[in-house]
Amino acid sequence: MKKVLFLLAFLCALCSVNAQYTIPNKLSVSDKVYGLSKFWQEVNYNFVYLNKVNRNSWDSLYYSMIEQVSTTQNDYDYWQLMKRFCAFLNDGHTGVWSTDTAIVNNTLTMMFGEYWMGFKNVGGHAIVNYTLKKRIKEIPIGSELIEVNGLPTAEYIQKNVMPYVSSSTDYVREDEAIRNVIAGLQGTSYKIKLKRPNGTIFPLTLTHERTIDTAYYPSLTNKPLLELKWYPNDVAYLALNSFGNEKIDTMFLEKLSELKKAKSLILDLRNNGGGSTGIGIFILCYLTNDTLLPHAKYYTRENLAAFKAWGKYVTEKDTVGNSWNTKCWLANHDLLIDSLSKDYQPWTNTLEPKRVVVPTAVLIGHNTASAAEDFLISADGQKHFKKIGERSYGSTGQPLMLDLPGGGARICTKKDTYPDGREFVGVGVIPDIEVKPTVDDFIKGKDPVLERALQYLNGK
Repeated sequence: MKKVLFLLAFLCALCSVNAQYTIPNKLSVSDKVYGLSKFWQEVNYNFVYLNKVNRNSWDSLYYSMIEQVSTTQNDYDYWQLMKRFCAFLNDGHTGVWSTDTAIVNNTLTMMFGEYWMGFKNVGGHAIVNYTLKKRIKEIPIGSELIEVNGLPTAEYIQKNVMPYVSSSTDYVREDEAIRNVIAGLQGTSYKIKLKRPNGTIFPLTLTHERTIDTAYYPSLTNKPLLELKWYPNDVAYLALNSFGNEKIDTMFLEKLSELKKAKSLILDLRNNGGGSTGIGIFILCYLTNDTLLPHAKYYTRENLAAFKAWGKYVTEKDTVGNSWNTKCWLANHDLLIDSLSKDYQPWTNTLEPKRVVVPTAVLIGHNTASAAEDFLISADGQKHFKKIGERSYGSTGQPLMLDLPGGGARICTKKDTYPDGREFVGVGVIPDIEVKPTVDDFIKGKDPVLERALQYLNGK
């Protein structure tokens, strides 16, 4: 217990900032303890992956957090502790956040006054992917962040950023940590070192403050919902960038007659963070000859108070060959799961034969998430599909939304698997052909995933 208290105190100290404005301190001690306890209680009752959590460690962490949140100096530090508490659950569909605009609007990621920059995870390195046009020679795209506040970047991230990131997969946790490596409140300063592509080292002190200059490089552009373009040999490239807007289905139908000219297809889902499963399945129906389409199986927690009480007196030995005792024991240990797919039936595809069924390369990556992963689950087994790229986001489910004092939370209540029980949450949908972009690819502006797809479709 002392070790846990020491670690939390250390992490809390690391988060202290020298802000140029008054950090809000509106929440009472009772508010903070209630928010912590409400989240802990709802996780224990509803979190679908509680079976993967070390309950003793979880409860010990909660116990130590009571004192920690009670002694936080301001609301920002409180929410930082809440994020760390939540991150212990290792789930991408479970999170906590402040709704105080004084915190939300003054937490900056890329703004440093006269400097503005962003970072992207490329092969485990924090690489500059955005800067200001006037800084392009000083901080070229492709520069690597090699040191933060006297620590190698990897060590700094491990100590100061990773503990606050909620994710189902290690690789998405790393992506998020690098993206937010020097995020903080307005007024927070960092001493960093950048290594330019030519090898020169550039030390720099940055302080979070509003950036007025909006001449970004590269320029910020919104990706279209759907994009269609053509490559030689009648290869159609179709990017589906979101299933969050049903207009994409209409846009797809408008392009259908043109798509029918394709001899092969590249389906790019790398920037599709999800939305509605049905929107994606509508499009999938046009890309297969199958009349039946599989979908994920679903599970949720089942809480039966009487069975939990009876289970107090049941041992594991008592469960052998006894379904009643098994149910009691599972209920007592919060492990009772109810299948929401008892009457599982695949979806029916009744489209007229106006489909585009050609060799198809499906491009996926860490940002292919949620409903886009549902699309991949339903497309699993399509022999003319070949998944190329990196593992998908690896998280989906149905969040339970909670109101907490000064903020909110969500808790994943539904477990999704492949129809045959294989797990993809915490694993990701695995590509058939793995392609990992390198720093050199990034600097040169190459897209090795797209290049590999073209090679595959052209028989190389």
